[in-house]
Amino acid sequence: MPFSTGTITNTKDVGTASSNIVMNVRNLDTANPVTVTVHVLASVNSTTFYTAYLVTYVVPANSYNVREFFIAGNVTYEVQINTASVAPPNALLSVFGIDGSGNLVTDQRILQSELSFISSLSPIM
Repeated sequence: MPFSTGTITNTKDVGTASSNIVMNVRNLDTANPVTVTVHVLASVNSTTFYTAYLVTYVVPANSYNVREFFIAGNVTYEVQINTASVAPPNALLSVFGIDGSGNLVTDQRILQSELSFISSLSPIM
């Protein structure tokens, strides 16, 4: 079941820009691992997006995983997430933007309830 954060503006006009994205996955299923695919799209000009990351990993049953992705210098980004084997709500997802000091960036936190369902991950760009 794929989800998207939608396009997130990452500028310093108001507040601080993110240098990293933190992807959190909690597998609440006590028997099955969840396979997670994360596709991070980014843009330096808000017009043309490129694939910054495309990563697939497994989170064991009843486990938690945190991944960081470097996005400094991009003015916009989008995180697309697909889970297999275990579907939400048994796979809890969240995405946070953090600055170069590791502080949360205001308005760059996307909780599971704020993710948008999409029909599929975007093609690799």
